[in-house]
Amino acid sequence: MTATTTPPRPRQRIFADLTPLRTSPDYRRLWVGNTVSWVGQAMTTLAISLQVYEITGSSFSVGLVGLFSLVPLLAFGLYGGAIADTVDRRKLGLYSSLGLTVLSVGLAAAALLHYDRVWLLYAVVALQAVCGALNGPARSAMIPRLLPAEQLPAANALNSVTMTSGMMAGPMLGGLAVGWWGYQAAYLIDAVTFVAALYAMWRLPSMAPERGDGTRGRASVMDGLRFLGTRPNIRMTFFSDLAAMVLAQPKALFPAIAVLWYGGDAKTVGLLVAAPAVGALLGGLFSGWQGRIRRHGLAILLSVAAWGLAIAVFGLTRNLWLGLLFLALAGCADTVSMVFRSTMMQAATPDEMRGRLQGVFIVVVAGGPRLGDFLAGTAADLSSPAVAITGGGLGCVLVVGLLAARWRGFARYDARSPQA
Repeated sequence: MTATTTPPRPRQRIFADLTPLRTSPDYRRLWVGNTVSWVGQAMTTLAISLQVYEITGSSFSVGLVGLFSLVPLLAFGLYGGAIADTVDRRKLGLYSSLGLTVLSVGLAAAALLHYDRVWLLYAVVALQAVCGALNGPARSAMIPRLLPAEQLPAANALNSVTMTSGMMAGPMLGGLAVGWWGYQAAYLIDAVTFVAALYAMWRLPSMAPERGDGTRGRASVMDGLRFLGTRPNIRMTFFSDLAAMVLAQPKALFPAIAVLWYGGDAKTVGLLVAAPAVGALLGGLFSGWQGRIRRHGLAILLSVAAWGLAIAVFGLTRNLWLGLLFLALAGCADTVSMVFRSTMMQAATPDEMRGRLQGVFIVVVAGGPRLGDFLAGTAADLSSPAVAITGGGLGCVLVVGLLAARWRGFARYDARSPQA
């Protein structure tokens, strides 16, 4: 009697899948460089806000920092994607990273010379947004060229760890640097961190985009939008994200509910702001299971609905720690959605269109939450914060359900045969 053995079952991952970092030196350098520079950028963002307030003593002037960043990002996001589909993406990423480095050095020099001019800070913020709008699509469009399709979910989960850890660590380190050594310290540290990003870009091979026939040509923004108009699955990734960020975005109401619901102060607002980021970071760290999911469309629908439900329940809570828990759950769901949305866009889009769709992605990600802030603030003034938050969360779930019913093929999307 011959003994038979069954092949071992694949190891069930719990923590983030590090396979992309082990198998691709190019991706590993790019990820490390982006992680380090992201922390530096977050330090500079905080330092600029603090410096503007010190110069002007005006919260309105600090708010204008966001406007000077948002407008160029929206304006150049689409065109940055078109440029990324025309030129060598490695060179575009290298030059735009170099531009960000020079801007940080300029901020440090102005601080050392005590040249305190608000117009200069606003101008640098706008130029940083332009460089970011060129860098983001180029960098994101490179990843599918560096890794096989089955490793894209793991790579996007690792990228989410980069973003959330930077948003958490950067402001804290920036505050310490400004408090101990002044604004120039934060700006100089930011400039130094860009060395890692520059080195990673410099070591990459040429990343010239190619058309389906192997040729290169001009890339039009309108061609990208027309392409998106014929790809329902890719469109659904944007629609579902907009449903979450526009309808169920409570951030603008945190200062009010910190006082009205919890009897708190600025520290309470800080906890409310940090809770989704903590959940997002945990979602990235414990993302090993995501590589086994094949129905990416269904995963997006469920995670966006989970975001909406978590926000709706948060609107009903009056216990701070319970509220923080549901905000963290919402942040975790958002990370899951982001991983699969990014993966679907990268895998189901031809290389010559990836830059332009990444440009659309930047516009949606940057503009959606701002529109959500406006909608939440308006709804709260017309009714109450509770109605605005809970109603927005339930509205998100309803809209996602309607979208799923309208484009039923999205829930059947299979990563093994990606179709845009």
